[in-house]
Order: sequence, then C-alpha cells, then structure tokens
Amino acid sequence: MKILAAVAIGLALAVTASAPAAPAHRSTISQQAFGRSMDKLWEEHVAWTRMAIVSFAGGLPDLQSTETRLLRNQVDIGNAVKPFYGAAAGDQLTRLLRTHILQAVVVLKAAKAGDTPKLNAALEAWHANAHQIAAFLAHANPQHWPLAATAMMMDDHLKLTTQEAVDELHGRWAASVADYDKVENEILGMSSTLSRGIIAQFPNRFAA
Repeated sequence: MKILAAVAIGLALAVTASAPAAPAHRSTISQQAFGRSMDKLWEEHVAWTRMAIVSFAGGLPDLQSTETRLLRNQVDIGNAVKPFYGAAAGDQLTRLLRTHILQAVVVLKAAKAGDTPKLNAALEAWHANAHQIAAFLAHANPQHWPLAATAMMMDDHLKLTTQEAVDELHGRWAASVADYDKVENEILGMSSTLSRGIIAQFPNRFAA
C-alpha cells in the first residue's frame, strides 16, 4: 500500500506539472448528449475487452484486429477529456488506459498457461495500474471523484473482468455471459459518475 500511495502522489504531481488549463474556446453541449457519449465510450471499452477475451481464449484469428480496436478506444477516452483537462492530461489518461489493456493481456497469458507466480505478479501490476488511474481521476476532480470512490470503481472493474476472463478460459460459457452483464452494469455506473463529475466541475460548458 505504501508503494501504491507513493505512485499516486507522484502521478498527481506529474499531472499538476504537465496538464495545461482548459482551452479558452468553449463550446456548449447538452448534459444528456455528453452523458450518452461517455456511456458509448465506456461501453465500447468493456465490449471490445470481452471480444478480446473470447478471441484469446478460443485462439481465434481476429485477436490482433480486436486488440487494435480496443486500444483505439483508450485514445478515444483520452481525447474525450481533453476539452476539460487539457491535451497533456488526456494523453496521460490514454497512456494509463493503454497500460491497463496491455497488462490485462499479460494476466490472460499467465492464466491460460496456468503459471501461478506469473499470474500473481501480473495481477499485482494490473492493480497497481488501476490505482494510478484512480489517482489520476481523483486529482483531476477531487470534489466529485474522491480517491476512495475511484479506487473502488477500478477495483470492481478489475474483479468483475477477471471473473469474466476466468470463466471464459475454463469454458464456462453461460457464467462468462452473466459476468459480462455485471461488467457492463458496473462500467455504466462508472461512466455516469465520471460524466456527472465533469458536468458539476464545468457547469458553464453544458446546457441543461
């Protein structure tokens, strides 16, 4: 925990140093439209993750194309926050989310190989990255995204995605489908928290 706390502090300082002020030109979007756009991005995040899990577990030939599309989603999410937190912060979020995806691949490979030591190390690194994402969000909007809340959201996301992957790898198809329903519900709750937080932080940027 001390190591994760130090990482979080270092990340917060890095965001403070690198993130410019929001752009001077400010367009207005409806709160509903913004919420829908965020839901689409985060639902794509878990949908393409699931397709990658299924392709990986089944050794399907579309895995590389699926992973490429999944990684593009992380760029899209980073770009979505740039109008509010600046280009550097958006790029940093993309990097953190990209690591989130690439580290998940390491977890899947270790789990499929049945290599417990590698799996434990991969899970530890994956959770450390999740804490970095939580710290990034909490620093960007501490009033509406406190660290305890963002850390819990990320932990829940990893726990549910891990169960989905384990069931898929072991051929428990019905359980894996049920797991995805839980993953989807959790990520939509997270998306709502994030969009409502941005709207509350930048009220003048939105029409009711």
